[in-house]
Amino acid sequence: MLKKIRTDQLQLGMHLHALCGPWLSHPFWRTKFVLSDARDLAAMRSSAVGECWIDTGKGFDTPLDAAPAVPPVAANIEPKPAEPPRNAPNTLAHTTLEQELEHATLLCGQAKQTVIDLFGQVRMGHALNAESCLPMVEAISQSLQRNSGALLGLVRLKSRDDYTYMHSVAVCTLMVALAQRMRLSEAEVREAGLAGMLHDVGKARMPLDVLNKPGKLTQEEYELMKRHSRIGHGLLVAGGVGSAIALDVCLRHHERPDGKGYPDALSAEALGVHARMGAVCDVYDAITSRRPYKEPWGPAESISQMSEWTKAGQFDPMVFRAFVNCVGIYPVGSLVRLLSERLAVVIEQNKTSLVAPCVKVFYSIRSKMPVPVEAVDLARPGCRDRIVGRESNGEWRFPFLDELSIPGSTVQRRRTA
Repeated sequence: MLKKIRTDQLQLGMHLHALCGPWLSHPFWRTKFVLSDARDLAAMRSSAVGECWIDTGKGFDTPLDAAPAVPPVAANIEPKPAEPPRNAPNTLAHTTLEQELEHATLLCGQAKQTVIDLFGQVRMGHALNAESCLPMVEAISQSLQRNSGALLGLVRLKSRDDYTYMHSVAVCTLMVALAQRMRLSEAEVREAGLAGMLHDVGKARMPLDVLNKPGKLTQEEYELMKRHSRIGHGLLVAGGVGSAIALDVCLRHHERPDGKGYPDALSAEALGVHARMGAVCDVYDAITSRRPYKEPWGPAESISQMSEWTKAGQFDPMVFRAFVNCVGIYPVGSLVRLLSERLAVVIEQNKTSLVAPCVKVFYSIRSKMPVPVEAVDLARPGCRDRIVGRESNGEWRFPFLDELSIPGSTVQRRRTA
């Protein structure tokens, strides 16, 4: 039986069925679980959620002298946000890259449509509905928890036409992954993901001919584009977005610790950690993406370049180190040279070693010929091969690297070399 109670009436052993109030105030990603941890109970009681629904058929009831049970009439239940995408695995248990890939592919398409709809609201002059993004943020978080490699590998694959929308999806994904790596609270992870999804919403007010210009922007056009962060912040405020993290990241993701960013040229002391996270995630996705006016840099090249920019003061060193630990020294999609004088593309990170990911070998440097594609786990005991350097596809010009970086059922798995 469903019963609506005050959160101060919650006890260990009760089965949470639904939380009332705005989703951003909820202390958990999930509902519908038994309260068995005192820390979860304390988080619930200290949250801004005043009431919740419990299922007395699946957990403890309130004492007899507590508030009377309320009939579970649908009309009395608080409206819930849209359901997360369907077809997702029902558990957060770790999955293989191949198992998670199908769901992550579906999720990318659904998340892209969410951003398209969001930008459409703004362009038509409607109020911004930021909460419509939250189910997608949750689904992204769950996919990353099951296997981060699938979604992190997919969101970097975008066409020039997709860039504006998929960039928001990618930055959302990177922000969630980074927040999880930095062991932020569930609430901060959620808000960091929402911030990533919303960080560029001000671009919906930019002229399309400037936003999608295939060549370099003029100085006047560049100054116009720089206004998007302040415009986006205004849109979030007008839309009633209550997340301080989302507001800060939207306004400050182009600021730099060295004081050379915009819109206010703030220095390190004035920048919060979430804005610093947003800056790293935004730039990494931008330089690894195919855009109207430039070809992408390889993921490993981008990490190397961003390391130099960090030394020069563009990024927070602590945040950047956490980001590298998250995506890898050789992120998925990196073209690398092996000790065996073969070229390979990185397909999955190894938790035990940042320098020994799983790769697909496909080319012999000695013979200058393709070789049968094989997957090699460089961290496996007994593997005699290793990465000796990164390569630039700008020089090799292999047209199939993106496709090769995605696991395929036809690829013969080989764990030693």
